[in-house]
Amino acid sequence: MTLKKKGVIFCNFCEFKKTIAQQTCIMYQRVMRFEVPQFIDIEDKIFGPLTWRQFLYLGGGVGMAVVLFFTTPFVIFLFLGLPLGLLAAALAFYPVNNRPFSFFLEAVLSYIGSNKLYLWRKKDEIIHKNSFTPTLAGRKDPEPHQQNLGAIQKRNVNSLARRLELEALQKKE
Repeated sequence: MTLKKKGVIFCNFCEFKKTIAQQTCIMYQRVMRFEVPQFIDIEDKIFGPLTWRQFLYLGGGVGMAVVLFFTTPFVIFLFLGLPLGLLAAALAFYPVNNRPFSFFLEAVLSYIGSNKLYLWRKKDEIIHKNSFTPTLAGRKDPEPHQQNLGAIQKRNVNSLARRLELEALQKKE
């Protein structure tokens, strides 16, 4: 905090008098400095060159492959253990688009399990029994000719729009 009196700055923190022309202050030395962390997206190496996640993927994959090796015939081990080991290695080390393989595998499995055919069907307008209000006897109903005029104009606009679209497509070719 500084006080200005007649061209002189009195600094409360460092008790140092300065003229306004000398704007640098010793207060800079009292400001706390913090080290900004860098590389926050890189995981810590816990087991030698492996991160915790890599260690768990490899340990689980190798452990299951060893169990298969000792409990099943060699041919079954080749068909089950090798793909299991390759999956564990991919989960541990293979990034897809700079993201872990587990995200890619999750996206593939959700795509396989989801619907792929999307159909749009226009819903029919439902008129409920209680929503209809009869016209009053004193009101004059619009003439039938004017009721049909709106539908005819709508059809004309639709056909005009269709014609314009077809002409635009023909010009592109």
